[in-house]
Order: sequence, then structure tokens, then C-alpha cells
Amino acid sequence: MSVLGHVASTRKAALYVIKIGSASLAHEGVFDEVAGLRARGARLLLVAGGAAGIARHYADIGRPVRTMRMRGGGEVRYCPPQEIPHIVAAYEQVTLPRVRNALAERGLGVFTAVAQTGALVSALANPPVRAELDGRVCVVRDHRAGTVCAVDVDCLNQLLEVFDVVCLSPPVADAAGGAALNVDADVLAAELANALDADHLRLVTGTAGLLTDPEDPASGIEHATRGEGQAYARGRMRQKVRAAEIALNGTADVAITGPHILSPASGTRFWRAPAPAADLSLLSRVVEISSISFDERELGEFLVDWCTEHGIHAEIDEVGNLVATRGSGPERLLMLGHLDTVPHRWPVHWDGDTLSGRGCVDAKGSLVAFLETLAEMDVPSHAQVRVIGAVEEENTARGAFFVRDHYPADAVIIGEPSGAEALTIGYYGLLKVRLSVAEPVGHTAGHGVVTAADRMVHVLSRLRDEIAATSPNAMMAVLGIHAVNAGHLQQGEAVFDVRVPQETPVENLVTLVRQVTEAVGVEVLRATPGVITPRTNALVKAFSRAFREMDTAPRFLAKKGSSDMNTLATTWQDVPMVAYGPGDAALDHTPGERLEAAEFRKARAVLARAVTSWVNERERTTP
Repeated sequence: MSVLGHVASTRKAALYVIKIGSASLAHEGVFDEVAGLRARGARLLLVAGGAAGIARHYADIGRPVRTMRMRGGGEVRYCPPQEIPHIVAAYEQVTLPRVRNALAERGLGVFTAVAQTGALVSALANPPVRAELDGRVCVVRDHRAGTVCAVDVDCLNQLLEVFDVVCLSPPVADAAGGAALNVDADVLAAELANALDADHLRLVTGTAGLLTDPEDPASGIEHATRGEGQAYARGRMRQKVRAAEIALNGTADVAITGPHILSPASGTRFWRAPAPAADLSLLSRVVEISSISFDERELGEFLVDWCTEHGIHAEIDEVGNLVATRGSGPERLLMLGHLDTVPHRWPVHWDGDTLSGRGCVDAKGSLVAFLETLAEMDVPSHAQVRVIGAVEEENTARGAFFVRDHYPADAVIIGEPSGAEALTIGYYGLLKVRLSVAEPVGHTAGHGVVTAADRMVHVLSRLRDEIAATSPNAMMAVLGIHAVNAGHLQQGEAVFDVRVPQETPVENLVTLVRQVTEAVGVEVLRATPGVITPRTNALVKAFSRAFREMDTAPRFLAKKGSSDMNTLATTWQDVPMVAYGPGDAALDHTPGERLEAAEFRKARAVLARAVTSWVNERERTTP
């Protein structure tokens, strides 16, 4: 099995940290959702709430649950040292077995432990507190509660590699070596999400997220930014909101969900980067939702909800693409963007009118412009305008291949950054192959010993020379190389990438690679041709008119990269295709990825004019 995939990367599958409240643990549906996430390939770290389990265990042993009232009015469980073993027992005998058994019934391998085990999570003890205990106000010095200070990231990542689900609960270890410390389970989940660079944090509760009126279950707040939620939080919800805001210091998308479900659709999403203006809100939120390749579902479902709210028919198709459509006429315009990004690890933020964050340029800005244009336009009866957010564009192009075979169109606008004042009319093609070799193991002190790595280096060197001689303008790169001993053989593999100029048929290079590599195994991962659309085409002319209406001189680009345009071109003949979107493509895949509000707004305006122009022109030319 390949260790390199389509690209060499240390990035693992998307990580969900999910805190499930003790009341929600009684609902089978939440475990079905967890199993569904695992079936999609996600890594799963659960944090189990313990209130119900502790109450049950204490009742079973005939021990009262002692509480104390804090100065702010909240009531918490009193945890002197002698209570800690009983709290641990409640988790180990009631709460964690419930999780383990429910997930085992669904075929999942589960590791469960209180977080003090092996110091998986450690905390510093909180100072004494003034509280009402046993009917009198006093300074409580023996309350064993703490603030998380350390997470054993390496150990947890290893557990996540071995088990389908890892489930932790309080208490946690005392960093100073004393008795274990109790911590709030929601806060524990937030700290774990930050430490492990989680993609998604879900705090599951018994209500539809945060309510403006706790007595009205229909008063849910759909969106909240830092500081807004506490104005409405009451009781236990205060800690959930606190946890959500702690998680905003990390990179996960954050939601309080419920009642007793994981989907944020009926909960409250928390945003770390509120947009500076209302017309930038969707852009900001789309960039905040993590959607690295193979983890696009959360963003797709969020956009389906947005489309539905704006009167657009939208759905997730069988491969995970977002498909939004208006109109049913015979003249079909497709705007094809992509949901996914390459991996990232820094929080989204606004600096004045500049948005920084993975995907704002490549290519969520384009996709948002497509959707907002679709929402605002009046599609005439002779036309159909469809927006698709494809999956895996940055990796396998699976979404675009499905589009190619299932969503025919008469013209295509690809969502990729061209800059608001330019139009991309062509791309180089792409050939990506995986090479594999196997050589007998021999002692390297002997003469003539050739390792698998030697053979691979030789083959790659020959490939570069032969391709350069055949196609001088081709650009080549080794995306990854790997070799290991495996018994009596040494095995090696490499992923080799060729950017193919339009004048070179990609199938000729496939043949050349197979000839040059001889006995080396060759797996073609991608072979898409170069493509270019003439400037005289009606779609290009529609953009030219739009540029002039915006007092911009048209500029046309032919890029040496590739896009989903190339994927469609493998079978679509004589279908005009261009690429357009805001942002500087030089920032793609870099820590400096950023998008100016003015750039986004201008691209929106140009796109709206170009789409309207093409649709109107097709009406005049339709028989």
C-alpha cells in the first residue's frame, strides 16, 4: 500500500473532538452519527460528560453528591481529595463503559480512559475559592479542580492511529503530583481541540445550541462571535460557551450542537473572525470552516443550508460535491469551484479589510462569488445556471471527474484565482504517476549493490532527461520519494509530477514514461490535457464586456498550473471554459494567503455582469 498517496504529506485525516454531555449519552442516535463520521474516514476523540453517571454511581453506593455555590451564583460539584476516587469510579464503571459498549455494537474499536491515566492531560490546581458550602460561606481550600496546562499530544495521536475512537473523561492529572484534578468536560474538549489542532469541535447538548430564552426551545442562536454568547448563557450553558470561546484560540470550527445530535444545522456556530461588513460574512464563514481534501462535508452541508435560505435548490451528490442549481432551460452555464483546501494550521482573521486564512484565495473566494451571484440573479426560462463545489480538487479530482460524467454544460467558469482584473483562458495539462521498484536486499559494502532508492533515483533522472527532450516547456517535480527494507526485498516508490504544455499530447508522455521506466511499476494517478479557449469565444467576450463596464482593460492569462478545467477537457470537446476568481494565485498554498475585500467585491461585480451577459446573449442566438 502506498505511503505517499497523491502527494507526500504528514497531514493525517481530519480530527473531530466531540464532547457528548451525559444526558446525550443516553441517546443512540449520537453514536450512529459518530460511527458515520468514522465511516467517512475522520479521526475521532470523544470527551464524555459525567453528571448523570456520577449521580447514578453515588446512588448505587449510597453516597451523597456534595455541591457548593460559587460567588457568581453557579453550583459546582464539591471535590475534596476523598471524593476523587469515587468520581473516577463513576466514569470507569458507568460513563465510559456506556460509550465503549455503544460504539463496539457499531463495529468500532474504542479506547476509553479518564484523562489522568498516564498524564494524558495535566492541570494546575486552582487557588482556594470563596463559596457557600454546607450552608455557610467560607474559603474552600481542598476543592480539587484545575486548569489544563499540558496535553500528551504524541500519545493521543498514537492512540488515534490505533483505535477508531478515543474517549477521555475528567479528572486529569495534577501537574504538581497531587491527587487528580476535576475539570469541566466541555473545557477539556476545547483544550484538547487546541492542543491537537483539531479540524472540528462539537459540544453536544440537550438543546438546539445556545438559546436566547432557556424556556423557549425554538429560540436558538444560529451564529455567535467571541463575547456574544455569555449574554444569553445560563447554568451549565455558561461553561459550554466558555469552552467554545477557548476553542476560538485554535483552528477548529466550533459549534454547540443539539438536541443530542452532532450536526451544527440546529445548533450555534461560533466564529473567530467576524466580517467587517455584511457582504463579506459568507466569505468569512466559508474560510473559517476547515475543509481540507477528504473533509469537505461540513462545508458542503453549511452551504446547502445557506442556499436553501436564499431560494436555491441545493444538495450534496453521491461523491460529496455541493450542487446548487437555478433554472431548467436548455442553455446551461456551469460555475465549477471546489470545496477543499490543502492542509493549514493557523486561525482565520481579518486585519482591517484583509482576510487571512487557508482557502480565501484558493479557492473559497471564487466559490462564494459564484454562489452569491447565483442567489442574486434572475435566471430566464431558456437558461440553467449551476454552481458546483467539487471535492478533492487539491488531490484526486474525484469531484470534477464526477461532474464531467454527470453534469453536462454549454459553457464553464472554473473557480480559481485569476485576480479580479484578469481572466484565465488556458492551463497546462497534468501528468502525475506513482513509480514503484523492488530490489533484492544486499550489503552496501559490496561492489555493484543497487538499492531500490538507487534504482528510483536513476529512473527519475532518466525521466527528466527524456521528457525535457520531448517537451522542452514541460515542468517536472518529484512530489515524494520513499524506500524501506521489507524482508528480502527493498521497496521504493515515488510520485512524479509533470506540467504538460498545451502543444504536447498528455497521452504521448504517458507512453514515454512507461518506456523509460522499463521494469519499474507505473500507476497513472492523473493524466489531463492542456486546454485553451480562444479569445473570440462568446464566454470570453462576455467577460471582456464585463471588464469594460467596470473600467478595466481585459487581461488574459494562460497558466502553467492546472485546474478542474483540465479534468473536464479529458472528454468534453468544444465546450468553452475559462477560470475566474479573486485573489493573487502566487499566494496559493502559502502561509501568506490573504484576500482584500475590494478585490473580492470587484470580482463579484465582474462575474455578475459576465454571467448575465452570456445568458442574455444565448437567448438572442437560440433558434
